[in-house]
Amino acid sequence: MLPAFGLYTQIARNRRRSAFLIVGLVLLFYLMAFALALLLRAEEAFGSYEEAIRRAFIDSLWLMPFTTAVAAGWVWIGLRINTFALALVTGAAHVERSTNPRLYNLLENLCLSRGLSMPHLRIIETPALNAFASGVRPDQYTITITRGLLDTLDDAELEAVLAHELTHIRNGDVRMMIIAVFVVGILSFVGELIFRGLGSGSSRDSSSGKSKGGGILVLVALACVAISWGLSRVIRFTLSRQREYLADGGAVELTRNPDAMISALLKIEAHSDIEGAPSGVMEMCLDNPRTSASNLFATHPSIEQRIAALVKAGGRLPATQESLPVESTS
Repeated sequence: MLPAFGLYTQIARNRRRSAFLIVGLVLLFYLMAFALALLLRAEEAFGSYEEAIRRAFIDSLWLMPFTTAVAAGWVWIGLRINTFALALVTGAAHVERSTNPRLYNLLENLCLSRGLSMPHLRIIETPALNAFASGVRPDQYTITITRGLLDTLDDAELEAVLAHELTHIRNGDVRMMIIAVFVVGILSFVGELIFRGLGSGSSRDSSSGKSKGGGILVLVALACVAISWGLSRVIRFTLSRQREYLADGGAVELTRNPDAMISALLKIEAHSDIEGAPSGVMEMCLDNPRTSASNLFATHPSIEQRIAALVKAGGRLPATQESLPVESTS
């Protein structure tokens, strides 16, 4: 098992790193605003495209308070309605002790053992095996699991999954991920507006013989949009991947049962895709099978890598799995 000091040190380091990444996302939003200013300046005639870029930069500085207000307002809305929005898009239903005493009691016992506030519980009616945490303050904190997970896992495995999600809440991971999801969401929205503007602008240019300088401005704007969108995705992936290792370790610390977490991951593997769930929801889940072939663009470490980390921390593979190779975490 991971020593408590090592785990808490990693959590503190990860929080600082996450704060820097969120700042990076906000800076990318300003870069996207600069791209929008470039697109607007491309419609005007200047002596050189360098002058147009300078004017667009000045415009973006003047608009910075407005840009900041829009981004902050969007994130504030996300922080207020995130749990409701997630329940709406996934169809998750609220759970009380009377409706599912097994699930409720497992989570309540975990919370009581560590003096933690009891989150809300929701269930998604799907055969997929997955779970996620949401909320940014105690009255919002919610753990959502799928019906498939509830029906497939035994009590020890289900407790480990609940402890994993509870660790995300305790570590502040959920708040950071929700902020990231909403910042990237508005980046994608503004990027789409810019691409539409580029498309309509190119058709007008072809008929009016727009200057070469305007075409260069469009290319620079396109490059800014591509950089902002690409880096925002990489930041989201980085936020997700490291947190899963820490949440697995936190689950072991809460339950004192690394074998249960390993067993749960083995059952979840290849059965975790929630049909119809948006990609932003899947990135918050315990496992996200919707990953690229490249590790750079994988939102979660592989199940094999996570199991290998748990084995190193003192866990054991089930007897039927002991002969299987375990992928290295390095």
